[in-house]
Amino acid sequence: MTDDELGQLLRDCPTLYHMAARGSWPLIQSHGLLGTRALLDLFEVQGPEREAILSHRRPDGVRLTHPRYGEATVRDQKPMSDRGLESCLQDGMQPAEWYRLLNERAFLSLSRKRLLRLLQARPYREDEHDVIEVASAPLVEAYRDRITLAPINTGFTARYPAPRGSGTFLPIADYPYAHWRAKRAKGERVVELAVSPGVPDIRRFVRRVVRMQGAEERALLWTGPEG
Repeated sequence: MTDDELGQLLRDCPTLYHMAARGSWPLIQSHGLLGTRALLDLFEVQGPEREAILSHRRPDGVRLTHPRYGEATVRDQKPMSDRGLESCLQDGMQPAEWYRLLNERAFLSLSRKRLLRLLQARPYREDEHDVIEVASAPLVEAYRDRITLAPINTGFTARYPAPRGSGTFLPIADYPYAHWRAKRAKGERVVELAVSPGVPDIRRFVRRVVRMQGAEERALLWTGPEG
């Protein structure tokens, strides 16, 4: 991806979205939007519990507690399965390796349409969520060297899962934007933006944080400096 292509992407997708469990925003505001491994580091989770979270599918969210930081929820991975991964993983990669790749990153969607699709998916439509809206250009400027892009939903394997492997997460400079621009409409040329191991100062890029259930906005939780 050239700088001109990156500029086009940021103009087409000025806002990034992250769906967090209800009640997650205060911890994220204080300690950042963290990938799973970084969150486990913060909460000092070690031993078999840590290994199970990092290298196995999570059928349900995992509640963490810490005497200083309180509570946090590691999100479930219901849209994914070992069987689905085995059918689409490349390079000889195993499901446990893929879960570890995912857990190294904090993920943001470039499309509100995809956010709403996730919010209204069967496993999540009855629950409330803290939705964080982030200004894309300032975040990319600050974290460019830690960002990878993906052309697929990397945590979804239902129906006909897209092939994936070691080359799915690409640095901005290596992402084949021209290839996807020729095939997809605006907002779909990059599906996921991920930051490793997370964004500890996420609050300075936030436009607003909204409590949502499905497509309904229930409450405005916070308006940030980019709002």
